[in-house]
Amino acid sequence: MSGKVHVMDHPLVAHKMTILRDKNTSVKDFREIVSEIGMLITYEATRDLPLTTKEVETPICTTTAPTLKGKKFAVVPILRAGLGLVDGVLQMVPGARVGHIGMFRDEETLEPHVYFCKMPKDIAERDILIVDPMLATGGSAEAAITEMKKRGCTNIKLMVLLAAPEGIERIQTSHPDVNIYCGAVDDHLNENGYIVPGLGDAGDRIFGTK
Repeated sequence: MSGKVHVMDHPLVAHKMTILRDKNTSVKDFREIVSEIGMLITYEATRDLPLTTKEVETPICTTTAPTLKGKKFAVVPILRAGLGLVDGVLQMVPGARVGHIGMFRDEETLEPHVYFCKMPKDIAERDILIVDPMLATGGSAEAAITEMKKRGCTNIKLMVLLAAPEGIERIQTSHPDVNIYCGAVDDHLNENGYIVPGLGDAGDRIFGTK
């Protein structure tokens, strides 16, 4: 069974994605909107967090009300572009721990290799949300998920702003247990591996390095 793809069907996300696509959007605005969309997608990606109840005293009376069960949660950005999504996630889940995973691409095989991986000690016990703005070929996301599974993680989700059908298919084939949450699904990849119509290189646009 393939993991589900959850595409954000929401006017705010659609509007903000259009601003990201515009090549004239400034670095400051691009960075802020990436974080805002990250927050909105996190809302959907955390829909299944378990609840318990606690007793609280309102100004009117004492009542029993829902509260998060305190399940351990970690957000794992794929360096460097994934860093742009972390603040949005932490706005929604302030108690989350943050792991980091860095990869470089082999120039001959084009396959990603992990060069940096720093995680909380109890990472295997946590629900994992891997974040990266783009799911293009799916190589980096596939390698990141594999790395987290090596560390004993069993409940993993992938959150991206923009996905290509090729990347979705790759993740569903290699990691069918991982659900994908995305702001939009675009048409295809071009010969250079860029998403079309896309929004260019997300890392360069977040950090102003283009």
